[in-house]
Amino acid sequence: MNEVTTFMDSQFLLTTETAKYLYENHGKKMPIFDYHSHLPAKEIYEDLKYNHISEAWLGYDHYKWRAMRSYGIDEDMITGNGSLDDKFRAYAETVQNCIGNPLYHWTHLELNKYFDYKEALSPKTADQCLEVCNNQLTKGGLSVREMIKKSNVALIGTTDDPTDDLVYHKLLKDEEDIEVRVVPTFRPDMGINIDKDDFLPWIDKLSNLVGYPVENLKSLMKALNERADFFDETGCLSADHGMDYIPYMIMSEDEVDKIMRKALNGESLEGYEVDAYKTYLIKELAGIYVRKNWVMQLHMGTMRNNNSKMFRQIGKDSGFDSVNDHEIAENLSGLLDDIQEKSGLPKTILYALNPKDNYVLGTMIGNYQEGMKGKFQLGSGWWFNDHKDGMRRQVTDLANLGVLSTFVGMLTDSRSFLSFTRHDYFRRILCQLLGEWVEGGEYPRDLEFLGKVVEDISFNNANKYFTK
Repeated sequence: MNEVTTFMDSQFLLTTETAKYLYENHGKKMPIFDYHSHLPAKEIYEDLKYNHISEAWLGYDHYKWRAMRSYGIDEDMITGNGSLDDKFRAYAETVQNCIGNPLYHWTHLELNKYFDYKEALSPKTADQCLEVCNNQLTKGGLSVREMIKKSNVALIGTTDDPTDDLVYHKLLKDEEDIEVRVVPTFRPDMGINIDKDDFLPWIDKLSNLVGYPVENLKSLMKALNERADFFDETGCLSADHGMDYIPYMIMSEDEVDKIMRKALNGESLEGYEVDAYKTYLIKELAGIYVRKNWVMQLHMGTMRNNNSKMFRQIGKDSGFDSVNDHEIAENLSGLLDDIQEKSGLPKTILYALNPKDNYVLGTMIGNYQEGMKGKFQLGSGWWFNDHKDGMRRQVTDLANLGVLSTFVGMLTDSRSFLSFTRHDYFRRILCQLLGEWVEGGEYPRDLEFLGKVVEDISFNNANKYFTK
């Protein structure tokens, strides 16, 4: 009988000697450059201290909420009024049944990393685990900043609307002894999505902020340029766009201005008008990013808020989103080519939520590689793909289609300060994949060079890529 591997020990996911060497000597030690997250700067500035593990773990995590619903847990124990203890017990019961789900690995990596708890979480161990975690949070000094320090995080990129005041980013920037750099990310989706209900309220908010009426296309671009200047002064390094699909419709500036005026007057728009407005805005914004040397991130392929009943009950970002299947190649090619012709392209990362699009994006990035190594990037396995198979697939597809060693690596895309272990998860998977290629005779066992590749993908490439 073969020896059974110990559950999630120090060699978790590492089955070859090369993989173990690369992880232990290179991947493990590197700091974290978490360039895309949804962490609140306010909680970092105030060094939030949680009173209960359910607050830290379950309060914002729609991954866990989806799993709990799939297991039949009542909504009261997920986002409702159930006690924090009972919510934790409900999750413990759920996660024991999540065999093969990345939640199982993430959960135990976090318990081990932050709470030094090495048992498998289940109904049998739930109360013991609850006590250990709560003691660390309430008596052991495990605050938000301590979580960041334990994770060896060098930079956190948050996600921020152009109308945000960034007050906590400014306060953090002025701290002399803070060990992590916290920077905003410009996320103008609400100004681009002219077809959404919150477009007009957002325009009103922007008008009040800049001190003049945003009443046409010219004043909108003036306001967005001013807000981009403000973000830049506060340390912004990138912009992010959440794109359910790729719009592409070319119309003149005067025609797009008329479209915007129609929307401001409360008139309904045709689909081609919506696409023309979005195309124009993205192209103009890309020009701003070029001038500021920001990275442009395009996340594509989502279908959000599918459950109308639960959207009314709980709101957005609550676990009722899924993968979309739009065709994106021709529109994306046209959009990028037009940006190139107009202003030149900024450094750009393309993320596919639907893995069918990996080859579309993985070949698209090769069309615009100029002026630097890896100017265009195939983004890491994102959201429904940030599990073992999804990460292996993304890394393998990138290796097949591009130059893996220039990859800017992993991000958390998370609202939880305990989720930095996803970087460790990714690094183990990367080292394992490289180890398999070496020990399968597909690449020389040049450990010095491969160690540098691991360190670069883990931290160095992103650190250089986002530096202005």
